[in-house]
Amino acid sequence: MNLGLGVPAGVPLYLAWWLLTKYMPMDCKRPEDLTKPELTNCNYTTLDHASGIMFLLAVTGIFTLAFVAMIDVIIPLQRGRRLAAWLGAATLIPVPFAIFLALA
Repeated sequence: MNLGLGVPAGVPLYLAWWLLTKYMPMDCKRPEDLTKPELTNCNYTTLDHASGIMFLLAVTGIFTLAFVAMIDVIIPLQRGRRLAAWLGAATLIPVPFAIFLALA
């Protein structure tokens, strides 16, 4: 079940990966910073897309966390199953994303 949840969880994981690898290393964080000659690591396209990526990360992250809470906490508690086993299996959620990233 958690591996299946990992496929749609790939969207917020990819968005977080993009922010960490493309946006965070940049020297500029605002369009006004592009005019400064001492900044060498500035990309207007990355800067332009950052706000949309952050918004999508927040929206998809909330839905993914809700699904994880439902599948790994609420359903097992209702059925009287051990919660520790389900939460331990939640570590499988990033596996599909890691495979897709390794193949890319």
